[in-house]
Amino acid sequence: MKNSVAILTGGGPAPGMNTVIASVAKTFLRDGYRVIGLHGGYSSLFTETPRMLDIDFLMADDIFNKGGSMLKMSRFKPSDEDFEKRFNLSLFQDNNIKLLVTVGGDDTASTANRISAFLSKKNYPISNIHVPKTIDNDLPLPNSSPTFGYNSAKAQGTVIGTAVMEDARTSENWFVVSAMGRSAGHLALGIAGACHYPMVIIPEFFNKTTITLDKIIRLVISSIIKRKIMGINYGAAMISEGVFHSLSDDELKKTGVNFTYDDHGHPELGKVSKAHIFNNMLEQVNKEIGLKVKSRPVEIGYEIRCHTPIAYDLTYCSLLGMGVYKLFKDGHTGCMVYVDHVGNISPLFLKDIQDPTTGKIPPRLVNITTNKVQSYIEDIMDYITPADYEEAKKYVANPEEYDFMKILNWE
Repeated sequence: MKNSVAILTGGGPAPGMNTVIASVAKTFLRDGYRVIGLHGGYSSLFTETPRMLDIDFLMADDIFNKGGSMLKMSRFKPSDEDFEKRFNLSLFQDNNIKLLVTVGGDDTASTANRISAFLSKKNYPISNIHVPKTIDNDLPLPNSSPTFGYNSAKAQGTVIGTAVMEDARTSENWFVVSAMGRSAGHLALGIAGACHYPMVIIPEFFNKTTITLDKIIRLVISSIIKRKIMGINYGAAMISEGVFHSLSDDELKKTGVNFTYDDHGHPELGKVSKAHIFNNMLEQVNKEIGLKVKSRPVEIGYEIRCHTPIAYDLTYCSLLGMGVYKLFKDGHTGCMVYVDHVGNISPLFLKDIQDPTTGKIPPRLVNITTNKVQSYIEDIMDYITPADYEEAKKYVANPEEYDFMKILNWE
C-alpha cells in the first residue's frame, strides 16, 4: 500500500486555500504518495463514514489559482468525549497515512497538536504540519510575516473601500464601514490605510481605556466635525469587528439587538451586521446633538474570503505547500510552516507559541507604536484636537468630549 498524506481545512475560507492544497498535493504526488483530501475539517476524523477525496495531479493543477476551498471546511472542535468514543483510528491505519496536513487558524493548529498526541498514545505516531491561514492576520508569525489570505483579502477589501469613499465624495455622505477581524484590527487598518479613511477604530486603540459604544460613536463624530471644519462634508469611518466583539454584555444590550445564542450561552455576534448597528447608533446620537449628517452602513466580510488570490498569495501559498513537504522530509512534526521575507522555509513549533495552560495560540495584535500606525494616525486621520475647540463649538457645545486623544486616554 502506498504511503499517504491527508489534508483537511478548518475554520473559515481565505484566498489561497486551493493554492496550498494543490501545492501540497503536487509535491507529494511527485514522490509517489497518495494524497487524500478530507471534507468537513476535523469532523471527518470523528465519524465512521468520512468524506474522502483522492487528489490527483490534474485536479491539483485545475484548482491551484482559484478562490475558495475544494475541500469543504468546518469549525468543528472535538471534545474529550469525541476523542475517547468517536475518533476514527482505522482511517489512518487503513489508508497508511503518514502525515496529517491541517490548513487553518489558531484553533485548527491547536487541535492538530491534540490529534498528534492522541495518536502517539495509541502507538500510531503520525506527523502533523500546520499551514497558518487567516484573513485576520492574527497568528503570531515572526518578523510580522503575514498569514496567507490576508493580503488578498486586504486587496479586495480596498477595492470595495475605495468605491465606498468615492460614493461618499460624490454624494457628500458618510459611510460607516466594518471589516472582519475578531481579535485584532489588521484587516480594518490595512484597508482603511490603503483608502485614506479619515477615521479607523480598532480594538488595539483602547489600550488605556475600556471599549464602549459611546466612545466608538464619539470617535466617528470627532472625524465628522473635523472634516466639517476643513470644509469637507463627506467621509468614511472604518470600524474593526473586533471592537464589537470586545464589548461587555452590558454594552451589547445597549445595541438593542436580539441576539441568538450558541450552545454555550454566548451571543452569536457573527450573525449581525456591525456596520448597521454602529450606523444606527451614530444616526441616533447625531439627531440628539443636532449634527446634520447622512450616513450609510457597509459591511466588508464574507465577500472577500473566497476571492481569487492575488499574485502575492499565489506565490506565498505555493511556498507554504512545498514547505510542508520539506519539513516532513526533514523529520519535523507538531509545527507550522514558516516562510520568511526572502522565501526561506523553516518550522515554527506550536509548543513554542501556545499558552502553556490553555494550549491556545494568543492572537497577534496590531502594534500601534510603530511608525506605520502612528504616521497614519497623525497624518491621514482627521479628528478634533484642542486647536479645533473654538471652531467645533459651531457643531457641539462640548468639543473636548470629542477629542480623539482624550477619548482614548492617550494624553
